[in-house]
Order: sequence, then C-alpha cells, then structure tokens
Amino acid sequence: MLIVVTAILLGLAVLVEKTCNLATWQLLLVYLVPYLLIGYETLKEAAEGLAHGDAFNEHFLMSIATIGALGIGFLPGAETQFPEAVFVMLFFQVGEMFEGYAEGQSRKSIAHLMDIRPDVASVERNGEVITMSPANVAVGETIVIKPGEKIPLDGVVIEGSTSLNTVALTGESVPRDATVDDEVVSGCVNLSGVIKMRTTKTYGESTVSKIINLVENASQSKSRSESFITRFARIYTPIVVFAAIAVAVVPPLFSGDFVGTFSTWLYRALMFLIVSCPCALVISVPLSFFGGIGGASRKGILIKGSNYIDALSQVDTVVFDKTGTLTHGQFAVSAVHPESCDERHLLHLAAHVEHFSTHPIGAALRDAFPDEATDGCLVTDVEEVAGKGVRARVGNDLVCVGNTRMMDAVGAKWSDCDHVGTIIHVAINGDYAGHIVINDKVKDDSLTAIKLLKKLGVGRTFMLTGDRLEVAQEVAQKLGIDGFSAELMPAQKVDYIEKMLSEKHLGKTLAFVGDGINDAPVLARADVGIAMGGLGSDAAIEAADVVIMDDKPSKIALAMSIARRTLGIARQNVWFAIGVKLVVLLLATLGLATMWMAVFADVGVTVLAVLNAMRALRANS
Repeated sequence: MLIVVTAILLGLAVLVEKTCNLATWQLLLVYLVPYLLIGYETLKEAAEGLAHGDAFNEHFLMSIATIGALGIGFLPGAETQFPEAVFVMLFFQVGEMFEGYAEGQSRKSIAHLMDIRPDVASVERNGEVITMSPANVAVGETIVIKPGEKIPLDGVVIEGSTSLNTVALTGESVPRDATVDDEVVSGCVNLSGVIKMRTTKTYGESTVSKIINLVENASQSKSRSESFITRFARIYTPIVVFAAIAVAVVPPLFSGDFVGTFSTWLYRALMFLIVSCPCALVISVPLSFFGGIGGASRKGILIKGSNYIDALSQVDTVVFDKTGTLTHGQFAVSAVHPESCDERHLLHLAAHVEHFSTHPIGAALRDAFPDEATDGCLVTDVEEVAGKGVRARVGNDLVCVGNTRMMDAVGAKWSDCDHVGTIIHVAINGDYAGHIVINDKVKDDSLTAIKLLKKLGVGRTFMLTGDRLEVAQEVAQKLGIDGFSAELMPAQKVDYIEKMLSEKHLGKTLAFVGDGINDAPVLARADVGIAMGGLGSDAAIEAADVVIMDDKPSKIALAMSIARRTLGIARQNVWFAIGVKLVVLLLATLGLATMWMAVFADVGVTVLAVLNAMRALRANS
C-alpha cells in the first residue's frame, strides 16, 4: 500500500514540476513528501547502522545516493534529479518487499508441540479418579491411562499390560509392550489395555517438556545464513563511497584551481553515486530468491526463506531420520514362512484371529488378507493374552497368533527367523504352523534419493533413528547410506548433530531430514531442517526450514538443485550489473557519460536483471 501511495504522489510531483514554474527549493519540498514517505525506514536503518558502527550496508548506500541526487540540482549549472531520487528509493523498497514476502515468517510458533502433551491426567486419590493438569501431579502418585490416551508423565507401570505407540518420541516403528515394573515415558500413546502407573518425575522434568525445551534452545543457537545482498553490500558499498569521495576531491587537488573545479568534480561524484546505485541488485537478487522459492513450491517443496536457499546450495552432509522419512512408517507383511500349511492359509488364519485387534500388527495382518471379512469363516472365543498375543477359534481350530512366549505356552515348537522385523508365530491346535514377518517398508523413492544426493556431490549421508539396531542396519545397507546410529532418544539426536556440525567442512552446511515430533529439536538445530510434510507431524513442519509436501525423499536433491540454480542466477545478475556499472562509472569519472548511459546503467540494467531473475521460477524437474 505504501508503495502504491508513493507512486501516486511521485506522479503528482512530476505533474506539478511540469505545470508549475517553481523554484528549485520549492520543487525539493514537493518531492520530499513521497521521498520521505517511502524512504523513512531506509534512512532510519542507515542512521542506526552509523550509530552501531555498521555504516557500509545497502541502506547507507541507498540513502547517500538518493540524498546526493536530491542535492545535485543546487550545484551551479546542474540539472535537478528529484524524480530519479524518489524512483531509486521506490525501487529499493520494491526489492525489500520481495525479500520480505519471500522470507515471510520462516518459523511460526512451536505451539503444535503441545499436541504431544496431554491436557489432563487421571489421578487416583483416596479410591477416586480425579482429572487434573499434569503440572499439578506430584511424584509418587498413581495415574490411570485408558486405551487411546497419552501418557502424561514419566513413571513405572504398577498394574495392567498394554502396547505403547512410541513413534512420536523415539521413531521406533514397532509398538512397545509394557507391563508391571516397566518404565514408560510421557508422550507415548496407550494402544490397548488399561494400565496404572506411579509417577517418577514431575511434569517439568518429563520427556515431553524436555523435547519442547530442546526445540526452543536449538532454534536460538542455530546460526543464520546472512542475506546474499547484505554480504555483497558490505564489500560494494565502501568501495563505491570512497571512490565517489576520491572523484570529488582528488582531481581538484591536482588541477591547480580547487575552488573552480570542485563543483564540476562534485557533480561527477554525485552522478557516480547515482549510477552506482544498486537497485538492479536489491531488486533482482531478492527476486531471484523469490523465484526460486516459487519454482520449488510448484514441485511440492516449501522453502521458508531466501537464506535457506543459500544454505541448501552448500549442503555437504545429509542426515536422515528413518521411520516415516526413508520408510513408510506403517506396518506391512514382508514375508510369510509356513511350515504345516500354505502361505494363503497361514495369512487367512492370522487375519481372522486379529480381526478385532486394535494393535497395528493386527491391522497389518488384516491388510495382507483383505478377503477375511467375506470368506464366511466363523471366529469365536477371541481372547487377548497380555504380553503374548491373541488366540481364537476359527471354525473348528484353535489358532494362537503371537510371540514365542505364546508358542511356549501352548507347547508349539517354533522356528526362529533370520529376517529383520517383528516375527508373528502361528499355532493350530497346539501345533506350529509357521510365522509371518512384519516390517516397516522402505519407500521406493529412498534409494533414488541417496543416489541423486551422491550425484550432486553430497559428501556424507547418515541416518539417526530411535528404532532397533538390526532394523536400522538393514535399512542403511539396503539404501547405501554411509553410516547410522540407532536406539536414540531426541536429546541424543541433538548431540549427534552438534558433533557433526563441529566436524563439517568450512563453508559447507548440514541438512537433517525428519518427520516426527521427536525430530523437531534436530530440525531446528541443523543448518537446514527438512521435514516430510505429507504425513509429518505439525511440530516437525513448524521447526523445519524446508518442507517436502509429498514425502518423497528424492525431492531433497531437487531442492538442492533449485537452490544452486537460483544462487547462480543471482550471481549472474550481480556480475552483470557490476560490469555495466563499472563501465559507465569510468565514463562518468572522465566526464564522457551521458544521462542516457546513467539511466541504462540504473533502470536498464534493473529491467534486464529482473527478467533474468524470473528464470528462477522455472524449476528443473
């Protein structure tokens, strides 16, 4: 809105200049209205930079160039440059607008992390169950947790058995069984049985609170990439300013007539500043980044700010979470090993027995045999045996489906399996029938992702996961990942990332890719945090700098390619603008430059640079 108002006021000022015969100082007052309106913030930033010893920034150069343009008209024999001064400041603010819009709010509130923190805890006191805030529960109190509820505090199970979904905290794809004397942590979801637990920590010391604190602290300590144009301006601005001073002062000193020639060389110095005005840079460079962000979004990649494009282009180490990132994060039958029947019949029996189970393993067995609901078999006497499995009568057969303890209980001589995953054994009327392997499947796209990253020159790929060692090892070997570490809690992942950040090559960056709540602290700490946005948690998406909207790991390499191409276009604009301006500046110093040359060096170069910047919108496939 401010830019539109300024443009209108500028048009009115030009109209006044053309229609009214005003003195130079009166015209200055007319043009100062739109100039100060659009340039107030820039002038303020320049003044603050001077006050804090950071004078040579783009705000200072824009200020001194435009103030010089406003003052040229008061020199003897010089023409006024009032419209040019306002236009330059207006162009600069357009560039700032592009920059601000492209970056936006790179990080929103981490309030979504509260989703893993239960609002209430059911505390048993004097024989009654009272609902209260977890923050008010003391150590040693008894809490009742029903199926589907989240565990509010850390503690020890004192009654009942259940399975816990720990994916949000550890990334472990297999639910953990919990029974009496087992330790449980806050943030896990109770999947099946009702349990009672005795709290061992206050809420402030619980696992959930520590995760939230990790995200807050990590995001504060994370180093930010400086704006490309800001770093450039730190070099460009002092060179231009001191060169302009030299143009104004040095030639008159050697001319023999300092007073007589000073106004001529001062005019050239101010023209020097106008020509050197970097509006082509301050518009085209942010616009290049904006185009790169837009092009990436068309490919399903959300980059939250232009500074992350810079960081993405320098990635040399990529660290992955496993569950939900390289794997689907959902159970599926990966192998069937029958012994006394065929594969179909083994799956048929297991799916029937698990028909009413709420456990993810039961869902995987049902998905593997979708016809079980319509094949007419009668299932009766279904009984869930805590910590062992499920048994039921399918037709005339008593079928037991569960772990080795279930097989031992019915006297079935089970066979071990060398496959990695959860092994589900099946017995029919006490006789061993075979086993089924259930695992979290690797995404078809994951192998392609690793290959593309290697092709781009990424020096190291690594995997951090809360899952079991043997599962992590199998995934790492299958995908060709350089290294891995397993059975990690969120705080341990942050420690690993800290160590890797200290070991990375100078000028290179580290990217972490994850999808779960447990990944949020690491996403915040890495140089570039990349989240899977399709099925990823809100906390991970909020903490990340880049979001892959369709959960395809191969898009990481595409994001890096877009970042490198975008940065290349920005550099093309920088060197093109500098090259043209240097030529015109040299001519201006020698008194050979015309106003048309100055206009081309400023406006013409800006238009060409903007057109080149728009190429960044076309992201490569």
